[in-house]
Amino acid sequence: MNAEAAVDLDLALRALADTNRRAILRVIRTEPQPVGAIAEAVGLSQQTTSHHLGVLRKAGLAVGTREGTRHLFAIDTDGLAAVRSYLDDFWPAKLADLKSAIESRQQASDG
Repeated sequence: MNAEAAVDLDLALRALADTNRRAILRVIRTEPQPVGAIAEAVGLSQQTTSHHLGVLRKAGLAVGTREGTRHLFAIDTDGLAAVRSYLDDFWPAKLADLKSAIESRQQASDG
């Protein structure tokens, strides 16, 4: 992973560490939403919600678009894909370790 990707991943993981930001992502995961609707859904002020959306945008986890006079926010699937790819890298080694442990136990009980 290059340095730029690592910084982006760090921003994304820090953004995901916040409960309010994860709640915002749940609200915008099915369709783009305006700040007011997001704020109401998560129980935050519009100002606080806008701040969290800014952090999510900077981290590459949300995007803002304009629809007429409305500013809508949606999930940035590319940002989430990068986080998922990072986390997925942990599974093959862990699954291989689990397989080895199970096979060792089976051999010990058979022997």
